[in-house]
Amino acid sequence: ETGVKTGKPVELGGSHGRSTATADGAYHGFNEHIDGETTVAIQGYGNAGEHLAHRLADDHRVVAVSDSDGGIKDKTGLDMESVSHAKERSGSVTDHDATTITNEELLALDVDVLIPAALGGVITEDNAHTIRANTIIEVANGPVTAAADKALDDVTILPDILANSGGVIVSYYEWVQNRSGDQWTANTVNQRLRDKITTNYHAVKDTKDEHGVSHRIAAYMIATKRILRAASYRGR
Repeated sequence: ETGVKTGKPVELGGSHGRSTATADGAYHGFNEHIDGETTVAIQGYGNAGEHLAHRLADDHRVVAVSDSDGGIKDKTGLDMESVSHAKERSGSVTDHDATTITNEELLALDVDVLIPAALGGVITEDNAHTIRANTIIEVANGPVTAAADKALDDVTILPDILANSGGVIVSYYEWVQNRSGDQWTANTVNQRLRDKITTNYHAVKDTKDEHGVSHRIAAYMIATKRILRAASYRGR
């Protein structure tokens, strides 16, 4: 039963688009939220961060990226192909000839959008005051602590439950394909992912605007309402 596990190679029943799904979902959410060219800093250059950086660099200025060894910055915008070559060459983006910075310095850069895409709990109550970005998009799991979330009430935060959900969405799509014996094209997978992300982004935004809450609280309100409605239909 291939559907008991997801993230499989395509040749063994996996889904096209699964390996880049987290970044692809974040990219669609980014485009719904951001209007016009922006400056972006991405902490984390793993599977999600690297792919997202390449996609965003087509229309925006990715001015800084980092990995576990540190980061690099260039206010004119990094050439992501050369950054990836440096990463492949030495195992770190710091092998690139751009100006090196620490991960802490990256978080404090004066950019439009900050994308923590590595570890959880990197933005805390202790360093929240250094954040200068107008928007944070959580591609890592829980990169902003609860205390920092309160301290950053003037910063728009797209929560991980929305922004990094592409991976689990396409894992679900993989299961659906396994159950039906079908295999969708990469375009079909990406279009369905885009529809799912954009629909839920606007549901979150509408709830936020209606109730005057943050994107995170709006997402939790929607999720809780859906669970309670399903439970009521089951007589619970």
